[in-house]
Amino acid sequence: MPSTLRPHHDGSPLHVSNPDPQLGDTVEVRMRVPQGFDPVARVLVRSNPDHEPLWVEASRDGVADGWEWWSAEIEVANPRHGYRWHLVMADGSTWALSQAGLTRLEPLDAFDFALVAGNPPPGWLADAVMYQIFPDRFARSAAADGRAVPDWAIPAAWDAPLDPLPPGRSHQLYGGDLDGIVDRLDHIEGLGVSLVYHTPIFPAESNHRYDASSFTRVDPLLGGDEAYLRLIAAVHARGMRIMGDLTSNHSGSAHEWFQAAYGHPGAPESAFYYFRDEAQLEYESWLGVPSLPKFDWSSEELRRRFIEGEDSVVARWLAEPYRADGWRIDVANMTGRLGAIDLNAEVRGILRRTMVETNPDTLLLAESTNDAATDLQGDAWHGAMTYPAFTRAAWAWLSEPRELAHVTPLGEQVTDAWYFGIPTGMPRYTAGEFAAQLDRFTGQIPWRVRLGCMQPLDTHDTARFATHAAPGVIPVAVGLSMTLPGLPVVFAGDEFGLTGVDGEMSRTPLPWDRIDEPDVAARIDLYRELIGLRRAHPALQTGGFRWLHIDDDAVVFVRESADEQVLVLAARGDVVAELVAPAVVGADRAEVLFGDATLAVSADGSVVVTAAGPAFAAWRLPGVVAPSSTAAASGALPQAGGIADAEAAAAH
Repeated sequence: MPSTLRPHHDGSPLHVSNPDPQLGDTVEVRMRVPQGFDPVARVLVRSNPDHEPLWVEASRDGVADGWEWWSAEIEVANPRHGYRWHLVMADGSTWALSQAGLTRLEPLDAFDFALVAGNPPPGWLADAVMYQIFPDRFARSAAADGRAVPDWAIPAAWDAPLDPLPPGRSHQLYGGDLDGIVDRLDHIEGLGVSLVYHTPIFPAESNHRYDASSFTRVDPLLGGDEAYLRLIAAVHARGMRIMGDLTSNHSGSAHEWFQAAYGHPGAPESAFYYFRDEAQLEYESWLGVPSLPKFDWSSEELRRRFIEGEDSVVARWLAEPYRADGWRIDVANMTGRLGAIDLNAEVRGILRRTMVETNPDTLLLAESTNDAATDLQGDAWHGAMTYPAFTRAAWAWLSEPRELAHVTPLGEQVTDAWYFGIPTGMPRYTAGEFAAQLDRFTGQIPWRVRLGCMQPLDTHDTARFATHAAPGVIPVAVGLSMTLPGLPVVFAGDEFGLTGVDGEMSRTPLPWDRIDEPDVAARIDLYRELIGLRRAHPALQTGGFRWLHIDDDAVVFVRESADEQVLVLAARGDVVAELVAPAVVGADRAEVLFGDATLAVSADGSVVVTAAGPAFAAWRLPGVVAPSSTAAASGALPQAGGIADAEAAAAH
């Protein structure tokens, strides 16, 4: 190829006039080609309405700062309206540009850029940084000591070690509660986060509460309904948002619905679950775990009670007097799916419709632990808690797995680094492989949905990242989570430098008595500074994204808008990155935002970024300048089908 730069398009406002269209709307899309690339004679946009190709001629808008801009107008014909760019070169050769990149081959439709009609996320998502809380382990209020401990629980002092073996693994109760969270809101607000997400708060027979015994009341161990009202009010009073966690795939075996159905053929709740025998004693459950019986979403009554309408569970906690701001749906990928049955799209559609009817300014996120692209097309989920795109890729690049003796839930003594439950062990990636995995797992997701996908370094279901982090990479990892497109996440305790060898052992009670220790205070300051970086710069929230340099040890990318650009360097080792002109424009006016790295600009506009690794650095540059669009004025019209159009028209 004649240039290391490539033609570029993404879903950001620089390139898409309306990120939240309705069906039938006309949207202007723009692409730019770097000068030095082969001369372009013609550009077309190929959409796929109703799965039939439709072509629109693009207009050449002009050149600005070394980029040639093209624009076209497309009509949004489907809820997920895919499109791609086709470049016809002066020599007659062609290129296609989709989310899979630039290619001579025809791209798959799954990798098309996509506009999503309807179901826009709430406006507050754009600058959100999420803070995840596991309630039993966050903080105890003064009232916690006076509460009776249920029979299933094994009481533990706040500084007692976690028990790796059942039943302690899920039954140790440290007594964190909702008023304890209220007591620590100064800390949460001080970090700069804007969205509090808590794992389940309903009554259950475990410390994690994913085995709910009711969805209509808050666990008295956490302070009950009144404590939840106090927490929501206190969070909202500080200008923050709060969202809960709901298990739509299963309930607990102690749930009132399951107890009404179990062993009681003919009970109305019998249709809520998959019973395998006439006596209703055998049933389907999550991965065969008896305490988590699986919901049968073909039941209209289950839908009415749980997800549909103003009297449903979903609506109850979003409506007055609670007014929570959204839901994270546990095991969303399995919800409504069993063998040949697949009601997932139907269930998530009803769930989101109820949320919109109750409070449209709410967020809906799905848990999907692996590739979620087929579900994440914008019809209901605004994004997902998913691991392969960012989390596992960052671990594989920035970790240094070492042998740490620990005990598995089966009581086995092992030293392997736990890697999200994958038994083959943690791979070792280069920076290039990190970038490739990120692209692979986001390439089939519409840009708008990608911005809602969570980017945690770890969660309550994983080991703590710091457990196996290579020396010096914590700022690199946290910086990446705050600057790449997506929703940054801080799992409570990461800012204390906590470690944990697996998902259960990462649920450590927060050591509030250590908050002023120099190492802990320094880590908290790091998080505060990087969260502040994210929230201070709109380009890091909704701006476009381009890789500028990738090698084995480092990546350089830019987030860009018309108002500003943020240039980002992330390196595990030493780096010298040469960026040809016009990769970035305005580097001679760069403002250092974070880190210790050097940015030098040559007379020809090329840029050299150097740093001793590990390093994370960011600079603010002037915004991107683009010529005025000519697509609307040109009157370019869609052309259906391609070369057979004339023949088809004549036949009719």
